[in-house]
Amino acid sequence: MLVRTTLLSGIPAGLRTPLLVEYDSIVQAYFEGRWSPTELSGGRFCEIVYTILDGHASGSFARTPSKPRNFVDACRRLEGNSGVPRSFQILIPRILPALYEVRNNRGVGHVGGDVDPNRMDAGFVIETVRWILAELIRVFHATSPDEADRAVQQLASITVPLVWDGGDVRRVLDPKTPLNIQVLLLSGTVPGGALLADIESCIEAKTTSYLIRTVRKLHSDRLIELNETTGLVRVLPPGAAQLAKHIEKKTKS
Repeated sequence: MLVRTTLLSGIPAGLRTPLLVEYDSIVQAYFEGRWSPTELSGGRFCEIVYTILDGHASGSFARTPSKPRNFVDACRRLEGNSGVPRSFQILIPRILPALYEVRNNRGVGHVGGDVDPNRMDAGFVIETVRWILAELIRVFHATSPDEADRAVQQLASITVPLVWDGGDVRRVLDPKTPLNIQVLLLSGTVPGGALLADIESCIEAKTTSYLIRTVRKLHSDRLIELNETTGLVRVLPPGAAQLAKHIEKKTKS
């Protein structure tokens, strides 16, 4: 089982906890199609990461995140740090101002544009924060880039109001939800996916064969990835997009 705190054990709890909370907030907002909140959370994420990089370089972490008076200048000063990974000295300090800019100067204020930038900006935010978090995990947990990336994909704690979690069992609350959407909901809202046996228990499918046919169809349509050996079901990006549309529709109804 993935233990979130151990992946970033080199960061004190006063910074590690806000970092993970903010990451969860960004993923949750993006998952639900709430583009503007995703961007706003990206700004807070930047301030936390800056505080971590500054503390790592100085050898003394702040107890809580802080917001520099001039964020861009503060990030430039990080480039003068020596004895730190190059990503901490060059890459992340140069990425953070761009991410911060999305938070401050994009979105609602753009009137008359051909395309609302919110969705594009949110896509930039989610991929950027994932990369930054993976890099923090890679350095502080001394793991490979691929392992760090896989860890980030499992890190988010997503809360969907359409699903009730009773600890030993989870239920899709609307019994009229199509079976394929129920599978996406139950497998796409837990870190790392869900076992087919658990999905069957949660859905209480009338026939196992019908559920398996549905799951295999989702797999062949590349909405999920089904491991026939282990029974693990994971949602693929097209499935996540379909699920996000369903959630957005239900939350607005």
